[in-house]
Amino acid sequence: MRTIGGLLVGAAAAALLLAPNAHAQELAYELTEGQNINAFVRDGTVSAHMLLRSGTEPRILFAFPAGNSGVGLWFAPLAQPALWSVDTKPTPVAVKDTKGRTLNGVRTVATIAAPRLEVKQAVLSNVRFLRDYQAIGKVPAELLTAMRSAPGRILFARDRVDGAPGYHLELRVLAGRIDGGTITAGSDGVIRLEIIAATGDKPLTGLTAEELLNERAADDPSARDALRFLSYREKFLAGSWRFNTYFGRDTLMSLRLLMPVLKPAAMEAGLESVVARLNDAGEVAHEEALSEFAILERRAGGEASDAATLDYAMVDDDFMLAPVAASYLLDRASADTARAWLAKPVRSEAQPGLQESTGAALVRNLRFVLQSARPFAKTPTVPNLIALKSGRQNGQWRDSNEGLGGGRYAYDVNAIFVPAALEAAARLHKAGLLDPYLTSADRAVFARAAVDARIWRRYAPRPFKVTIPADQAKSAVASYAASLGVPADPAIAAIGTAPLTFHAISLDDKGVPIPIVNTDEAFDLMFGMPAPAELETSVRAMMRPFPAGLLTDVGVVVANAAHTAPKLQADFTPAKYHGAVVWSWQQALLAAGLERQLARTDLPATTRATLMRAQDDLWRVIKAARAVQSSELWSWAFKDGAYQVVAFGAGKQDVDESNAAQLWSTVYLAVQPPR
Repeated sequence: MRTIGGLLVGAAAAALLLAPNAHAQELAYELTEGQNINAFVRDGTVSAHMLLRSGTEPRILFAFPAGNSGVGLWFAPLAQPALWSVDTKPTPVAVKDTKGRTLNGVRTVATIAAPRLEVKQAVLSNVRFLRDYQAIGKVPAELLTAMRSAPGRILFARDRVDGAPGYHLELRVLAGRIDGGTITAGSDGVIRLEIIAATGDKPLTGLTAEELLNERAADDPSARDALRFLSYREKFLAGSWRFNTYFGRDTLMSLRLLMPVLKPAAMEAGLESVVARLNDAGEVAHEEALSEFAILERRAGGEASDAATLDYAMVDDDFMLAPVAASYLLDRASADTARAWLAKPVRSEAQPGLQESTGAALVRNLRFVLQSARPFAKTPTVPNLIALKSGRQNGQWRDSNEGLGGGRYAYDVNAIFVPAALEAAARLHKAGLLDPYLTSADRAVFARAAVDARIWRRYAPRPFKVTIPADQAKSAVASYAASLGVPADPAIAAIGTAPLTFHAISLDDKGVPIPIVNTDEAFDLMFGMPAPAELETSVRAMMRPFPAGLLTDVGVVVANAAHTAPKLQADFTPAKYHGAVVWSWQQALLAAGLERQLARTDLPATTRATLMRAQDDLWRVIKAARAVQSSELWSWAFKDGAYQVVAFGAGKQDVDESNAAQLWSTVYLAVQPPR
């Protein structure tokens, strides 16, 4: 690499920018979502996501999968909205810090049509701290970085809090001028900036295109790009910019839905990342905290270390590993491949220094499943269901505090994932794949897994069943539709004269159902084999027009609180993260589940007709929102007599913003329209 420039900012900071090799980048793409311009680049040791936020609250942000690190610069609110444009796409660079250590990053040139930008706050650290600042405007004092300025330049740079290579964000004004922390436009009314951002955290090893997808994957460039950006040998990342790290649930659900198109190397890398993060009890890690976030967490506990910290607060992912692993090992891999993978050594991320076989680790999770399920299998009552952990308001994929409507027992965990995990344990045991890893005590426990699964399948869904008389349901739907400003007539007509029946999203601590219509019914289509009558009931519940069901012209919303009190309805609006919004992967889950059920040979014609109508309606709305399909989620507005897509985070009432690249939104590479 050749030197292309130097920087001297005061006496304390100096940096060299090194030009990248002159070759085509592994991956580079751009997309605009609402007020956000997103540009992604991956090449060798550099992997970065640039986000430029337009509007009245502009910002510059770079997220790096390395260490889940990032640098961001927030500007003071503007009187009028301003629009960013990218003049030079991000390209990889290496930056030398003042100690001569290399930071990996990118350089770009961007223009904003604003009279001035006044620096409000810079945050350089782990992305979780950037997320916190974006959400609540706070950042730990020890992470604050002083601004250094020189003619035409602004620099924010510092070492990591433990002295390791840190972070760098530099702005050089190409059009306009700098006065302290204010950048003023030139006579043409625009500000043009060269921006350089870099991190010193350890790079990840990207999975190559040849390692990732087989020939069955859809020819969908945007989904392929997003999956490439999020796929590494060490782990799959949940989403960017906000979740550029390991999440157990996201990994497992994505692996299951992508399984038909993933090559073995990718499938096994994903499973190994989950197995490596199991704790002593066999629980699946929910989220991994890295770099400065982990350092400060450990310091608070009196420990000096930068080792990752792992969160085991969720309960759904503990019961996902078994059915996903069984699907791969028994239905996709050959017996020899399965045995070889189970015998493969894996280094524990939860217990540094421990190395064991993947088979031994998987059995540890299966023991946890069998032990956790046993009380309900012996006495099938609500108190013996799997509850959220003590002190938690969430514990499954609807992981905002409001996502389960205040419930303690989640429908999907208890009615679907626990029995699916028990069935998977029984299948793996019957196949003999686990024999080398079982103790004599294990064998008796594993032998009763199938019986326990049948008890859970039969009794666990019962307390979640909600039945509302048709007239009462129609009245609630009419009132709710009026509160949202959407038409009620199609929804009311779809209810008909029979009672409205669906499964509650959760039960409260007394076992009372929280009567929110929800997409979690789709998990049963993917992981169960419901009786025909149950299939028709659950599919109709989801696919009625909103707000009787969940179907809109721009997608299937994940929650409908029409039958709850107004106070709870306020937690499920189109501005809430798990409210009446569309999650891309939930639609894919429903599509894959419908396809799986339609492959059955035991369904009567009436049930098949119901499923096929639902499939047609679903793919119609999936295609209608094709432009945002790879996003995490989106909201909507009802204007001019129709539902219209609105990027989540574009509205001032939105509680957060969507990731532009989301792992489980790439699953349409495998989940494709019926022929």
